[in-house]
Amino acid sequence: MLAKKSLPRYLCTMTAHTEIRTLDSRALKALAHPLRVRIFDLLASHGPQTASSLAALLDETSGSTSYHLRALAAHDLISEVDGRGTARERWWELPKGRVNVPGPNDTTSPANRASAQIVTSEFFRLRHETLMEYLNRPQRDEPEEWRDAGLTTTTHLDMTAAQVRKLRGEIEALVESAIERFRGQTGPDMRRVSLRAEIFDLPDAGDRRSSPEEGS
Repeated sequence: MLAKKSLPRYLCTMTAHTEIRTLDSRALKALAHPLRVRIFDLLASHGPQTASSLAALLDETSGSTSYHLRALAAHDLISEVDGRGTARERWWELPKGRVNVPGPNDTTSPANRASAQIVTSEFFRLRHETLMEYLNRPQRDEPEEWRDAGLTTTTHLDMTAAQVRKLRGEIEALVESAIERFRGQTGPDMRRVSLRAEIFDLPDAGDRRSSPEEGS
Protein backbone atom coordinates (compact mmCIF):
# COMPACT_ATOMS: atom_id res chain seq x y z
CA MET A 1 0.00 0.00 0.00
CA LEU A 2 1.26 3.43 -0.82
CA ALA A 3 0.41 5.51 2.23
CA LYS A 4 2.66 6.78 5.01
CA LYS A 5 4.28 4.95 7.91
CA SER A 6 7.65 3.35 8.52
CA LEU A 7 8.60 1.62 11.76
CA PRO A 8 5.98 -0.20 13.88
CA ARG A 9 6.88 1.87 16.93
CA TYR A 10 7.18 5.27 15.31
CA LEU A 11 5.37 7.84 13.25
CA CYS A 12 7.71 9.62 10.89
CA THR A 13 7.40 13.07 9.40
CA MET A 14 9.99 13.49 6.66
CA THR A 15 11.02 16.92 5.43
CA ALA A 16 13.87 18.01 3.21
CA HIS A 17 16.68 16.91 5.53
CA THR A 18 17.49 13.57 7.11
CA GLU A 19 18.24 14.69 10.67
CA ILE A 20 16.25 12.46 13.02
CA ARG A 21 14.77 13.44 16.37
CA THR A 22 12.99 10.98 18.65
CA LEU A 23 10.65 12.83 20.98
CA ASP A 24 11.34 12.51 24.68
CA SER A 25 8.54 12.13 27.22
CA ARG A 26 8.12 15.89 27.80
CA ALA A 27 7.91 16.73 24.09
CA LEU A 28 5.55 13.81 23.54
CA LYS A 29 3.22 15.05 26.28
CA ALA A 30 3.33 18.57 24.81
CA LEU A 31 2.20 17.22 21.44
CA ALA A 32 -0.51 14.99 22.96
CA HIS A 33 -3.44 17.29 22.30
CA PRO A 34 -5.70 16.85 19.25
CA LEU A 35 -5.47 20.51 18.24
CA ARG A 36 -1.68 20.52 18.54
CA VAL A 37 -1.43 17.42 16.35
CA ARG A 38 -3.64 19.18 13.79
CA ILE A 39 -1.42 22.27 13.92
CA PHE A 40 1.69 20.10 13.53
CA ASP A 41 0.07 18.31 10.58
CA LEU A 42 -0.97 21.58 8.91
CA LEU A 43 2.53 23.00 9.21
CA ALA A 44 3.79 19.83 7.51
CA SER A 45 1.23 19.91 4.69
CA HIS A 46 0.73 23.67 4.18
CA GLY A 47 4.11 25.07 5.15
CA PRO A 48 4.73 28.08 7.46
CA GLN A 49 1.66 29.64 9.08
CA THR A 50 0.70 32.30 11.59
CA ALA A 51 -1.70 31.97 14.51
CA SER A 52 -4.29 33.86 12.44
CA SER A 53 -3.95 31.70 9.32
CA LEU A 54 -4.11 28.52 11.42
CA ALA A 55 -7.18 29.85 13.21
CA ALA A 56 -8.90 30.30 9.84
CA LEU A 57 -7.93 26.80 8.69
CA LEU A 58 -9.03 25.19 11.96
CA ASP A 59 -12.08 27.35 12.70
CA GLU A 60 -10.54 28.34 16.02
CA THR A 61 -9.70 31.69 17.60
CA SER A 62 -6.24 33.13 17.04
CA GLY A 63 -5.84 33.26 20.82
CA SER A 64 -6.30 29.49 20.99
CA THR A 65 -3.90 28.71 18.14
CA SER A 66 -1.35 31.17 19.55
CA TYR A 67 -1.47 29.40 22.92
CA HIS A 68 -0.90 25.98 21.36
CA LEU A 69 1.85 27.30 19.09
CA ARG A 70 3.73 28.58 22.13
CA ALA A 71 3.33 25.20 23.84
CA LEU A 72 4.75 23.41 20.79
CA ALA A 73 7.60 25.92 20.46
CA ALA A 74 8.55 25.48 24.11
CA HIS A 75 9.60 21.91 23.30
CA ASP A 76 11.17 22.75 19.91
CA LEU A 77 8.41 20.92 18.05
CA ILE A 78 8.05 24.02 15.88
CA SER A 79 10.24 27.07 15.33
CA GLU A 80 9.78 30.68 14.30
CA VAL A 81 10.59 31.47 10.66
CA ASP A 82 13.74 33.58 10.49
CA GLY A 83 13.32 37.01 8.97
CA ARG A 84 9.58 36.74 8.45
CA GLY A 85 6.75 38.35 10.35
CA THR A 86 6.56 40.98 13.06
CA ALA A 87 6.18 41.07 16.81
CA ARG A 88 2.41 41.01 16.28
CA GLU A 89 2.31 38.41 13.50
CA ARG A 90 4.83 35.60 13.93
CA TRP A 91 5.33 32.85 11.36
CA TRP A 92 5.93 29.25 12.46
CA GLU A 93 7.27 26.16 10.71
CA LEU A 94 8.39 22.62 11.44
CA PRO A 95 12.11 22.13 12.09
CA LYS A 96 13.88 20.40 9.22
CA GLY A 97 14.38 16.66 9.55
CA ARG A 98 12.44 13.59 10.62
CA VAL A 99 10.45 13.33 13.83
CA ASN A 100 10.04 9.90 15.39
CA VAL A 101 7.07 9.66 17.74
CA PRO A 102 7.39 6.63 20.06
CA GLY A 103 4.36 4.42 19.72
CA PRO A 104 2.18 3.19 22.62
CA ASN A 105 4.19 0.02 23.29
CA ASP A 106 4.62 -1.94 26.51
CA THR A 107 8.11 -0.59 27.30
CA THR A 108 6.91 2.96 28.03
CA SER A 109 5.26 4.30 31.16
CA PRO A 110 1.42 4.44 31.36
CA ALA A 111 1.54 8.24 31.01
CA ASN A 112 3.75 8.07 27.92
CA ARG A 113 1.57 5.33 26.42
CA ALA A 114 -1.49 7.53 26.90
CA SER A 115 0.28 10.46 25.23
CA ALA A 116 1.42 8.28 22.34
CA GLN A 117 -2.10 6.94 21.86
CA ILE A 118 -3.49 10.48 21.59
CA VAL A 119 -0.84 11.48 19.05
CA THR A 120 -1.08 8.35 16.90
CA SER A 121 -4.89 8.26 16.94
CA GLU A 122 -5.21 11.88 15.86
CA PHE A 123 -2.40 11.59 13.32
CA PHE A 124 -4.00 8.64 11.55
CA ARG A 125 -7.48 10.15 11.81
CA LEU A 126 -6.21 13.21 9.97
CA ARG A 127 -4.36 11.03 7.49
CA HIS A 128 -7.50 9.07 6.68
CA GLU A 129 -9.51 12.30 6.42
CA THR A 130 -7.01 13.69 3.92
CA LEU A 131 -7.09 10.50 1.86
CA MET A 132 -10.90 10.45 1.72
CA GLU A 133 -10.99 14.11 0.69
CA TYR A 134 -8.64 13.24 -2.18
CA LEU A 135 -10.66 10.18 -3.23
CA ASN A 136 -13.95 12.10 -3.17
CA ARG A 137 -12.63 15.18 -5.00
CA PRO A 138 -14.53 15.69 -8.29
CA GLN A 139 -12.19 15.39 -11.26
CA ARG A 140 -13.99 18.19 -13.07
CA ASP A 141 -12.62 20.58 -10.43
CA GLU A 142 -9.04 19.59 -11.19
CA PRO A 143 -6.70 20.92 -13.92
CA GLU A 144 -6.22 18.37 -16.69
CA GLU A 145 -2.57 17.69 -15.79
CA TRP A 146 -3.50 16.73 -12.22
CA ARG A 147 -6.26 14.29 -13.09
CA ASP A 148 -5.12 10.71 -12.47
CA ALA A 149 -1.72 11.98 -11.33
CA GLY A 150 -2.03 10.37 -7.90
CA LEU A 151 -2.06 6.72 -6.94
CA THR A 152 -3.64 4.64 -4.19
CA THR A 153 -2.99 0.92 -4.33
CA THR A 154 -3.29 -2.10 -2.04
CA THR A 155 -2.00 -5.62 -2.49
CA HIS A 156 -1.54 -8.59 -0.15
CA LEU A 157 1.56 -10.79 -0.22
CA ASP A 158 2.96 -13.77 1.65
CA MET A 159 6.40 -12.78 2.96
CA THR A 160 8.90 -13.59 5.70
CA ALA A 161 9.95 -11.01 8.26
CA ALA A 162 13.35 -10.73 6.55
CA GLN A 163 11.71 -10.07 3.20
CA VAL A 164 9.48 -7.41 4.74
CA ARG A 165 12.49 -5.64 6.27
CA LYS A 166 14.32 -5.73 2.93
CA LEU A 167 11.33 -4.32 1.07
CA ARG A 168 10.83 -1.68 3.76
CA GLY A 169 14.43 -0.57 3.25
CA GLU A 170 13.88 -0.31 -0.51
CA ILE A 171 10.75 1.81 0.03
CA GLU A 172 12.55 4.06 2.51
CA ALA A 173 15.43 4.50 0.04
CA LEU A 174 12.97 5.46 -2.70
CA VAL A 175 11.29 8.03 -0.44
CA GLU A 176 14.65 9.50 0.61
CA SER A 177 15.65 9.73 -3.06
CA ALA A 178 12.44 11.62 -3.86
CA ILE A 179 13.12 14.04 -1.00
CA GLU A 180 16.59 14.77 -2.39
CA ARG A 181 15.32 15.17 -5.97
CA PHE A 182 12.39 17.47 -5.29
CA ARG A 183 13.35 19.46 -2.21
CA GLY A 184 12.75 23.19 -2.29
CA GLN A 185 11.01 23.34 -5.65
CA THR A 186 8.88 26.40 -6.37
CA GLY A 187 6.81 27.53 -9.32
CA PRO A 188 3.28 28.07 -10.60
CA ASP A 189 2.80 24.39 -11.52
CA MET A 190 3.79 23.09 -8.07
CA ARG A 191 1.40 21.53 -5.57
CA ARG A 192 2.13 20.11 -2.14
CA VAL A 193 2.06 16.29 -2.50
CA SER A 194 1.55 13.70 0.22
CA LEU A 195 3.84 10.68 -0.28
CA ARG A 196 2.81 7.72 1.87
CA ALA A 197 4.16 4.19 2.27
CA GLU A 198 3.00 1.32 4.46
CA ILE A 199 4.03 -2.26 4.90
CA PHE A 200 3.03 -4.39 7.89
CA ASP A 201 1.87 -7.87 8.85
CA LEU A 202 -1.85 -8.50 9.26
CA PRO A 203 -3.33 -9.76 12.57
CA ASP A 204 -3.63 -13.57 12.85
CA ALA A 205 -1.92 -14.01 9.50
CA GLY A 206 1.48 -15.06 10.77
CA ASP A 207 0.75 -18.78 10.76
CA ARG A 208 -1.03 -18.81 7.42
CA ARG A 209 -0.42 -21.98 5.47
CA SER A 210 -1.41 -22.95 1.94
CA SER A 211 -4.54 -25.08 1.84
CA PRO A 212 -5.22 -27.76 -0.82
CA GLU A 213 -7.62 -25.33 -2.49
CA GLU A 214 -4.87 -22.73 -2.82
CA GLY A 215 -2.50 -25.09 -4.58
CA SER A 216 1.27 -24.89 -4.41
